[in-house]
Amino acid sequence: MNTGVRNLRVAFQPGWDPGSGGPHRGLFSPDPRVRTLLKVLVSYQEVRHVLPDQISLEPAASAPLVETIARFLGRQSWLVRRVDVG
Repeated sequence: MNTGVRNLRVAFQPGWDPGSGGPHRGLFSPDPRVRTLLKVLVSYQEVRHVLPDQISLEPAASAPLVETIARFLGRQSWLVRRVDVG
């Protein structure tokens, strides 16, 4: 079991980055696709909180679960450019 908090940092496609000043705000975008994605993410009980560009997981989150969430996010190529696990 891991003793530290695990984070997934999301790098977005151009125009979706929360710091880009556009209408999109990363994982907090009002786009229906992003809202659905966010609902799926927070359905995992290991998710502690979500920021526009980061997902924080409970320390007890297993490595396979972290990788599963990272792969799931990575498959959203219309939104996500890269997911870094930390």
